[in-house]
Amino acid sequence: MFAAVIFDMDGLLIDSEPYWQATERKVFGELGINITEEMQRSTYGLRTDEQIRHWHQYQPWDEPDLRTVESRYDQIMIDFFREEGKLKEGALEALRFFSGIGHPMALASSSSMELINVFLEKFELQSYFTVVNSAEFEKLGKPHPGVYLETARRLRVHPVKCLALEDSFHGMIAAKAARMKTIVVPDERERDDPRFGASDVRLRSLRELNEEVYRRINTH
Repeated sequence: MFAAVIFDMDGLLIDSEPYWQATERKVFGELGINITEEMQRSTYGLRTDEQIRHWHQYQPWDEPDLRTVESRYDQIMIDFFREEGKLKEGALEALRFFSGIGHPMALASSSSMELINVFLEKFELQSYFTVVNSAEFEKLGKPHPGVYLETARRLRVHPVKCLALEDSFHGMIAAKAARMKTIVVPDERERDDPRFGASDVRLRSLRELNEEVYRRINTH
């Protein structure tokens, strides 16, 4: 039986993945790296600093330094969250669903704590989460399970008693490596990726979350 529920943020609760990907192509395009949508599949769900290192290893540049690139990248996303960010369909209903069941909920994101706080404040969601955690404080980001293990520790719940909701393959692997059950809601472009077969439940939208889905995953 579950004792806690942990949500990812980007692409699951907020419709930000297309903008993350467009920003990725823009920022690195200005550095001379022509990134295709297919190439981006390798960086879905990664921390920004790890994504930047990935492309620097792929095609190194001299200036600006990696920290400057990361700061610019983060500021672009903060501006997007504040000005244009919208909740994914079913996001608020999913939070209300688990809140109604009475499970403590946490947020475990690859994004920076600054960006997480912008998200929570914009949509006034602070009251839903007992724990809010960023992978920026971990040695390694997703797909390493560190952020999920630390979130479970702060919830004071054993990882095997946690249910994680994710949208990316890297996020799903992080949760599974932490020995958590997973519900995955992939982006429509990734929905048929056979790798998501490793999840316990795959949904097309958070709107599909209901009592039947919850009972099915909670009894296996």
